[in-house]
Amino acid sequence: MSQHLDTLETRDPQQREAELFAALPQQIAHAQQHTPAFARILAGVNAAAITSRAALAQLPVTRKYELLELQKAARPADPFGGFSALVKGRQMARIFASPGPIYEPDGSGADYWRVARALCAAGFREGDLVHNSFSYHMTPGAFMMESGALAMGCTVFPAGTGQTEQQLGAIADLRPQAYTGTPSFLRILVEKAQEHGADISSVKKAMVSGEAFPPSLRDWLAERGITAYQCYATADLGLIAYETESRQGMVLDERVIVEIVRPGTGDPVPEGEVGELVVTTLSPGYPLIRFGTGDLSAILPGTCPTGRTNARIKGWMGRADQTTKVRGMFVHPGQVADVAKRFPEILRARLVVSGEMANDQMTLRVETQQSDAALQAKVAEAVRDITKLRADVECVAPGSLPNDGKVIEDARSYQ
Repeated sequence: MSQHLDTLETRDPQQREAELFAALPQQIAHAQQHTPAFARILAGVNAAAITSRAALAQLPVTRKYELLELQKAARPADPFGGFSALVKGRQMARIFASPGPIYEPDGSGADYWRVARALCAAGFREGDLVHNSFSYHMTPGAFMMESGALAMGCTVFPAGTGQTEQQLGAIADLRPQAYTGTPSFLRILVEKAQEHGADISSVKKAMVSGEAFPPSLRDWLAERGITAYQCYATADLGLIAYETESRQGMVLDERVIVEIVRPGTGDPVPEGEVGELVVTTLSPGYPLIRFGTGDLSAILPGTCPTGRTNARIKGWMGRADQTTKVRGMFVHPGQVADVAKRFPEILRARLVVSGEMANDQMTLRVETQQSDAALQAKVAEAVRDITKLRADVECVAPGSLPNDGKVIEDARSYQ
């Protein structure tokens, strides 16, 4: 098998963009017609006109916490809050629960979450036996990996979590070539194998997800004969991006449209700037349109040296929800954005909350070519108007603010 799952991965970027946005209007119309939630959210939207990134950026972002709120409001009549287009029965194989709880439908098609693409990039091949240590209890992680492995032609041992010694025994007996699960549990297995003298040397490759996978752990595993890669996937969206042997960021999946927006808004940021990752999926069963993941990332320039031509993201870079309580009142990233939008002179803005407990101080740092007392006074007035709180305003040169996706920085001392 080629190192690529299919020819979609090596398409000309312009061809990919054209094909994604040719499919998008139909997906939006499908969501409007078959999901009550998007019939309401996208009411009045002409689906046929959404054929570009600029047009897509005009649609509202639906964030994960909003999905949870809508699900709760609709229960028990509709546990999915009007977002699922699947009908229970042959169309819907399973229902899963993620913390919240958020309920997710599982479509009945092969590789519903599209994880096979990530496994292929990690070296999984037909005939491999995969030791799957993701949980099979309530959450979909194990089934996401299993469905991708089965689509690859692999065989899966459903190990699940815990029972470390029994898992070591199964690995020693069955001699799997590959592991799927969290990186921390893989480390536990390796350490316990060394401690008990169990032979797990057959495991040479791994796909990990669900938590941070630092380079130090990647190198630690490599020193013990296991080449591990990571992917970024969610129960709502399926595969979003995956690592390749180049180790240069993560390549986007072929069935999603990804935007990076300024936290608290739906406004796309320039390439390379850190912001919230917003995803539109082309899955007909769960057609999420501009779904805000709440995760920070950034687009990397260029393409992957492995020949995959899709865009790449840096990976998970933190959480985008930076809502902070100041003097007993909540301040949201969207409010900072609203202040900045009132002044075309402001290029970027960052609200820094400092001081000690019960003595909060706010400073809005704004990047601008124009720095004068009059502008500072007007911006300070806008902050008070929008947040009902006073703030100092500091003008800084363009490019001075850190590129870390933070719109609100909590620099208070809690000691």
